[in-house]
Amino acid sequence: MRDRLYDEKINGTFHLAVGAGFPFIGGENESRVHSDMVKNLRDGGKIFLDGNLSGKMEGG
Repeated sequence: MRDRLYDEKINGTFHLAVGAGFPFIGGENESRVHSDMVKNLRDGGKIFLDGNLSGKMEGG
């Protein structure tokens, strides 16, 4: 995983972006930054939001 624009589209990964939205796709919030985070969950993993299970990937 080396190129975020490519990696965020790989099946089994979780992509989270914070900061400024892109106007050309409907983003309206304003911020001086935009940061992308990509986590590889292809070997299994869970995503919790506010303590609640939001997503789960099975290993393999």
